[in-house]
Amino acid sequence: MKYYITFTLLLSLIVSSCGINSNIMFREEKGKEIVSDSIPMSPTSEYKLAADDKITCAVFSNKGHGLIDQTAGLNNPAGASSVTATYTIRKDGTVELPKIGTTSIAGLSIAECQAKLSALYGKEYQEPYVLVTITNQRVIVFPGGASDAKVITLFNSNTTLMEVIALAGGINERGKSAKIKLMRFENGIRKIYPIDLSKIENLKYADIVVQANDYIYIEPNKRIAKETLQIVTPIMTLTTSIFTFITIITTLKK
Repeated sequence: MKYYITFTLLLSLIVSSCGINSNIMFREEKGKEIVSDSIPMSPTSEYKLAADDKITCAVFSNKGHGLIDQTAGLNNPAGASSVTATYTIRKDGTVELPKIGTTSIAGLSIAECQAKLSALYGKEYQEPYVLVTITNQRVIVFPGGASDAKVITLFNSNTTLMEVIALAGGINERGKSAKIKLMRFENGIRKIYPIDLSKIENLKYADIVVQANDYIYIEPNKRIAKETLQIVTPIMTLTTSIFTFITIITTLKK
């Protein structure tokens, strides 16, 4: 019996050590921290258009007089764009637009894109006014629990961290409010900013403005006892069954 107990404990320890909390992502190296004061309260640069972004493009002539009339509720205002379509930026950074054809816009901010398109449409329209909107801006939120990840679409360029967490359903009961990581793609690399929202003095960080393609990861609490029990119980049951079977066979042979 003592060999049975020893064998079961050793087997359980080996197996459980490989599986406990294996779903926790982005673990921090001990002793390596980023000073929270370095967190930008708003994006330090404008978002640049990239491949696979989806945009809408509306063109109005006469410096947008038609848009003003349209906003005022007038029917069929002169100079207004009748159709606003959605276009996808190709892998090579170009997009196919009516009248002006293939145009390279990847790497441009919204303002730069609108200025470029206004110049190109100036060959077709008198003093054109161009409105460009990105329709697929989003952030990914891991609120602290398994299978609870959310993809949140950004409809407002000033959406805050608190708003995004609320849209994701709040911090999961397993999530650590003191262990939030904001991961932002800047200058070709993804920077990691640790945020602690467990303390009232850090309330200002709840108002950080998120940016398209940000990752927000809330680290879950480790459930060592529960997960160990979940892993060990089937092993002990199987081992008990095997030893019981062996005992019965041995008894029958006597």
